[in-house]
Amino acid sequence: MNWIRLLFAVVALAMSCNALADAVARPNIVLMVVEDLGPRIGAYGDPLARTPNLDRLAAEGVRFTNVFTTSGVCAPSRAALITGMHQQAIGAQHMRTASFGRQREGALGTFSTPGPAYEAVPPTFVKAFPERLRAAGYFTMNNAKTDYQFGEPFTIWDRSGDAVSLADRDPNKPFFFMLSHFGTHESGMFRRGFADGFELSERIFALNDARLAGLQEHTDPARVAVPAYLPDTPEVRKDIAQHYDNIAIMDRWVGERLEELRVAGLLDDTVLIWTTDHGDGLPCAKRSIYDSGLRVPFIVRLPNRGRAGTVDARLVSFVDLAPTLLALAGAPIPGHLHGQDFLQEAAPRRRYVYAARDRLDELPDRSRAVRDSRFKYIRNYLLERPLLGPLYFRENLATMAELRRLYREQALAPALARYLEPSRPAEELYDLAEDPDEMRNRIDDPAYRDELRRLRRELDRWLNEVGDMSAQPEEYMVTRLMWPGGEQPVTTAPVFAVDCSGPTPSVELRAATPGSSVGWRHAGAPFWSLYSGPLGAEPRGARLEAKAIRYGYRESEVAAASLCGDVGGDGNRRRGG
Repeated sequence: MNWIRLLFAVVALAMSCNALADAVARPNIVLMVVEDLGPRIGAYGDPLARTPNLDRLAAEGVRFTNVFTTSGVCAPSRAALITGMHQQAIGAQHMRTASFGRQREGALGTFSTPGPAYEAVPPTFVKAFPERLRAAGYFTMNNAKTDYQFGEPFTIWDRSGDAVSLADRDPNKPFFFMLSHFGTHESGMFRRGFADGFELSERIFALNDARLAGLQEHTDPARVAVPAYLPDTPEVRKDIAQHYDNIAIMDRWVGERLEELRVAGLLDDTVLIWTTDHGDGLPCAKRSIYDSGLRVPFIVRLPNRGRAGTVDARLVSFVDLAPTLLALAGAPIPGHLHGQDFLQEAAPRRRYVYAARDRLDELPDRSRAVRDSRFKYIRNYLLERPLLGPLYFRENLATMAELRRLYREQALAPALARYLEPSRPAEELYDLAEDPDEMRNRIDDPAYRDELRRLRRELDRWLNEVGDMSAQPEEYMVTRLMWPGGEQPVTTAPVFAVDCSGPTPSVELRAATPGSSVGWRHAGAPFWSLYSGPLGAEPRGARLEAKAIRYGYRESEVAAASLCGDVGGDGNRRRGG
């Protein structure tokens, strides 16, 4: 009988090895995304930053130095991040969909756009990557921002909300946890005397005061470095100094999250990524497609500190995040995604990253950009508009007020005055090696003719490949292609197909609306599970509920079924006894 014991021992060892391999192959994943922040981090060489927790995270992980968002403003950027597809290819390019048709009165006049507020309706094959992780067996959590442009589909997250924490995870599954932090947002620089007329000014002032009250050390405005694209005045320095104070508070938040993972014994079993949704919340950075609006710090801590302390200078786009995380989870990677796995060191490296700028709240806009490791090419479509047009929210920054004051007084250097001129160039070309702040447009310089031709061709190729829904007016896109007549479509409820021929019922849920996702639960349960295949373990008589959502549509009514019991009339399709 010794051979039987040996066989059992070998099987047990194989099972334990497989479990270990599965744990390594399917790590927990934590993604921290903070707001409106370029690489103002000590680990990125900023001597003024007070970021000990992020500096330690970089020392224990990989510091990526050439990561770029697809947009310089949050909602389009987050749409691309969560789907792995460029925002203008899926109808999520305008900032933000709910602002369409809004009218506001400001110091510079009336701010308005035509058309109905809406939620973008991506193509039927588009899904948020956390939903794909759920389908692959991950438990997904979000705290707390969404802002995807296509609503908040209930199928993306197992748990989502301000109060969600590590305690909510399912201990029997690997988890993906996305955390957001608002403190470094542009509004964190709003100050009395400049934003007093803003509709949310008192609320924002109270939030800013409360956040900054516990800070023991405040940044000296005299010590900040003013970037070349902003005027060097006392008020601008105060804004930047307050931004550094907000960064210090954010860093403390990062330390608290790391400590929670450590105490839970999860830190070394987790891939941890920290980044920002786009560049600084300052004029000429946020909302632009210059590097100041697109280039973000990006740190990856791997389980057991793999590749600790290394620097990776390859080009990475935000659309690369979805395929990378799906690969880490061992989940299928759809062929329609626009990105690639950036953690595979042997994979072909990107030659280019791309970006788009479209309507900014009430301000129509349209520009496209392509960048390689040295050159940036920008194509502008709305030429009779300033690069820094009047935007209700941005006008509350002291720095924006300073730009306008100096422009009126004709005291801005030409390189800065160009942002406020009533028109913009059709094309821009920058040599980033010698001009990292993109201040000298080389479009007419014959020395750059070959680079210009190459980048023009590449931008044309990319737009032809991925598509550009801004080639048509937004109102047409919404009322003809997404919400016919301006009315939000409604997802049709899923249909139960129940087979009662076996010892336990077999249940299939069939989505009637193309592209819709389906959730199910036991009647009265508080949370919905993602339906990803037939249910075969439910007892006879169990009562189930299901509903469906197509992104951008209103979710369906709830369908209900009693499984092979005596209760009828519930619309079930049944086979067997």
